[in-house]
Amino acid sequence: MENPIAIDPTTPIDHRLEQIRAQRAALRLRHSQALARLMEEREDLRGVHALADFVDDSLRWSA
Repeated sequence: MENPIAIDPTTPIDHRLEQIRAQRAALRLRHSQALARLMEEREDLRGVHALADFVDDSLRWSA
């Protein structure tokens, strides 16, 4: 998988940390969206993994 945000090692550390934080936030959002889509399509997966159920329920309550 390609790195969505290229991090230049010559940039200042504060800027690199901000880039890493932005990358993590984007990945977290993408993962949550994919999990929500999967759980919507596959009701039979409910109860298989407690963390997946927790994230799915959290997304439903925050919508």
